[in-house]
Amino acid sequence: ESRFENWGWHASELAIQENAVTLARYATICQQAGLVPIVEPEVLCDGTHSLETCQNVTERVLAATYKACNDHNLYLEGSLLKPNMVTAGMQCPTKYTPEQVAEATVTTLQRTVPAAVVGVTFLSGGQSEEAATVNLNAINQYQDPGRKPWALSFSYGRALQASVLKAWLVRRRMLRPDSLSSTKRANANHLACLGKYSGDVQGASG
Repeated sequence: ESRFENWGWHASELAIQENAVTLARYATICQQAGLVPIVEPEVLCDGTHSLETCQNVTERVLAATYKACNDHNLYLEGSLLKPNMVTAGMQCPTKYTPEQVAEATVTTLQRTVPAAVVGVTFLSGGQSEEAATVNLNAINQYQDPGRKPWALSFSYGRALQASVLKAWLVRRRMLRPDSLSSTKRANANHLACLGKYSGDVQGASG
């Protein structure tokens, strides 16, 4: 994993290039060992930056990453991408809709990620459980599926675990298997991958 954090959101070209090469080398080593690499160039969501600024930086990061992957002869069909969604900074005063997040995210992928890449598994990036699921659903609903050649799925940490951990604080005898938060959240994200989530499963902040 490489994390790209930018002071004042003026991304250092040297930092982008160095991290991109490191990711490409890691991915190539994985394939030489018979493993499927998960390429994770994460642009952090801390700050007051706008959606447009995050899109600009994410496009630069992903373009540099796949240039380095090609330079290192990475077999793209045997790899996965694990990026951030394109979202505004957590302290940004402007609130954007899931549809705006989806448009910015899909546009960024279309401009930078080769069609040969098998799948994109998004990070939740500090979003709440519900926001991460709703945004993933909007991404899968956005535009003609023919223009999105990758499987668009999730690789969440906190956005799957937060409500589950809260549930397990309750005594086990008070939990029923059909009411576990893990089942609800996993199913919600499964539906979001299909663009069929109705937004009726609430979750804790992640």
